[in-house]
Amino acid sequence: MKLYDGGVYLVNEREIIADTADAAAQLQSKAGCAPAKEEAKKGTLAYHILEEHNTSGNMDELQIKFDKLTSHDITFVGIIQTARASGLERFPIPYVLTNCHNSLCAVGGTINEDDHMFGLSCAKKYGGVYVPPHQAVIHQYAREMLAGAGKMILGSDSHTRYGALGTMAMGEGGPELVKQLLSQTYDIKMPGVVAVYLKGSLKPGVGPQDVAIALIGEVFDKGYVKNKVMEFVGPGVANLSVDTRIGIDVMTTETTCLSSIWSTDDKVKEWYDIHGRSAEYKELHPAAVSYYDGCIEIDLDEIEPMIAMPFHPSNAYTIRELNANLMDILDDCEKRAKVSFNGAVDLNLKEKVRNGRLYVDQGIIAGCAGGGFENICDAADILSGASIGPDEFTLSVYPASMPVYMELVKNGAAAKIMQTGAILKTAFCGPCFGAGDTPSNNGFSIRHSTRNFPNREGSKVQSGQIASVALMDARSIAATAANKGYLTAATDFDVNYSKPKYFFDKTIYENRVYDSKGEAHPEEPIKLGPNIKDWPAMSALTDNLLLKVVSEIHDPVTTTDELIPSGETSSYRSNPLGLAEFTLSRKDPDYVPRAKEVQKAEKARIAGENPVEALAELEEIMNTVKSSFATAGTDNTGIGSTIFAVKPGDGSAREQAASCQKVLGGWANIANEYATKRYRSNLINWGMLPFIIPQGDLPFANGDYIWVPEIRKAVEEKADEITAYAVKDGKLQEFKMTLGDLTDDEREIILKGCLINYNRVS
Repeated sequence: MKLYDGGVYLVNEREIIADTADAAAQLQSKAGCAPAKEEAKKGTLAYHILEEHNTSGNMDELQIKFDKLTSHDITFVGIIQTARASGLERFPIPYVLTNCHNSLCAVGGTINEDDHMFGLSCAKKYGGVYVPPHQAVIHQYAREMLAGAGKMILGSDSHTRYGALGTMAMGEGGPELVKQLLSQTYDIKMPGVVAVYLKGSLKPGVGPQDVAIALIGEVFDKGYVKNKVMEFVGPGVANLSVDTRIGIDVMTTETTCLSSIWSTDDKVKEWYDIHGRSAEYKELHPAAVSYYDGCIEIDLDEIEPMIAMPFHPSNAYTIRELNANLMDILDDCEKRAKVSFNGAVDLNLKEKVRNGRLYVDQGIIAGCAGGGFENICDAADILSGASIGPDEFTLSVYPASMPVYMELVKNGAAAKIMQTGAILKTAFCGPCFGAGDTPSNNGFSIRHSTRNFPNREGSKVQSGQIASVALMDARSIAATAANKGYLTAATDFDVNYSKPKYFFDKTIYENRVYDSKGEAHPEEPIKLGPNIKDWPAMSALTDNLLLKVVSEIHDPVTTTDELIPSGETSSYRSNPLGLAEFTLSRKDPDYVPRAKEVQKAEKARIAGENPVEALAELEEIMNTVKSSFATAGTDNTGIGSTIFAVKPGDGSAREQAASCQKVLGGWANIANEYATKRYRSNLINWGMLPFIIPQGDLPFANGDYIWVPEIRKAVEEKADEITAYAVKDGKLQEFKMTLGDLTDDEREIILKGCLINYNRVS
């Protein structure tokens, strides 16, 4: 795999010319023309699709309107509640509500099914589509029923990626979907576009997850594609099946890119034909000469079976390399665990080594990444006639939709898998985020799913429970299962892959999915279960801020799973105050009580009472502030909490990673950088200031107060730099922060306190 140091020109989707001094001469020779760089940038697929959806008239400052929206059942309640509070009357574009996360209805009494009934009633009232539990995971339904070449889809799940079908899709926090529901726009600067140039062909036994893990391992730490669009081109595209392209594409989220898009061909046309939506196909190719801001060149011939070891998809090794250096790599993972879990528990992976080989406790093939038809059919061919054995090892397979499941039953693949002792389950995302198939303590799971962050599989470090996940392709998981749990690459098996043709039958959806066809029924009542709560009132930004640092995190990256855990906490996603109790619970259990203590003072201030009576330590702090800022007072100073994290926000799009902090009185985050645009957008949409501070020694520590004078004025006047002060030992110690780029609307959202306030209809 090769990463180019600078930009490149792509000629006829076949030849790469680096952006060097003689590029023009090479272009003239190869293409017969040498367009200017700015003109050649317009030749990318990404530019063309973004231009068609941009409403600003300015391709440097985009204001995008999407064609369709999609959400699942741990996000759609909060989104619709926010939109309702802002004046929602009907869904202005197709909006699909799937129920693939909180599907089990086994945690928290009636909570999960109440959320589902809320979704169904809202689909009826506002004119949406409702996909009941166990019918399809969100992204498979979108591929089968929503995607269209040249279209754009916005989803409230971070793995909203349909680029392999020619659809530019983005995963964002809920407030960005609220804006679309209110006929507003998605505002971003024109992103950079990076070519992913594919050549060669995959060896038998090598699958999409192997390509994805190799790619993520190469680019993640370098930030090579952060907030950019990845555009898959080159002769190797034609050598991949559409299912393989989909499997690679969905994992691009883990590179921290903004979105993805692929050139399309007859294979994609056939895919649309099979799904009865031929009209949605369009041939997409970059211009004869197109310019990219970077290029990743991948020789598919060289891709081997891969494994992403705990605790990130970028912790990538070939299975061959892992087996050759087993104890050293396992030791490294254990050291990472000590850092990640602050020594609270001991992860012992080395005890998994038996007779020199790594023994795995669990295999799972599931969800939007692993549950595709081709993945499961290839796994079935590997498992044909095998037994997974009666020991600890278990194997579960979750087809991504009921149409996929039904075809696996018809062609016999389901029987091949089930006779091994493996279990076939329904379309459910649970294993991906910790709401199903949690291993035993110190268990080691291999999964063809999207993530392997700490706690992602459902263990609870605060209760002394620890397990871990490695990511692998379905084929190597099947090979490991055929070897009864001993880690094995699929290329070690000589298999005749049957590659059965897929036949899509949408009868299941016609019989079970509620589709309003865009017709709203305002008279329909909304069903509100007792756990579904409105968002609490939120204050506008005050003239000044007094912030107490209530958590300080120095991990290189902090995931949204660490900010607000997934798993069983998802049952409370419809209850802002209930969910907030879990904030940072698996990373910093003291965060919630600290934040609530500070919030007492702000609640007293808003009520017109003396905040010092609610929080006695404020008296000394305010006296120190007033010694230099005489006009500072509780009438013009908001009191709240903040956290510092080096690089927060990797992973999920879930808005609750920010909103839970806001609900607990958070006014800001302070970071060296933000891992993703979507997390930073979530902060802004919940009225929180996304402060950036340069790397180096911090001028404050956990428990310190920070005085930020005239912050409202700084936001209004677009100040390049924010002057703040650490309140220490009776003195104010000055330091500088920035807010990064903010659109005028984002500034107004922050000034008004949150997106709800910005849109609220009086």
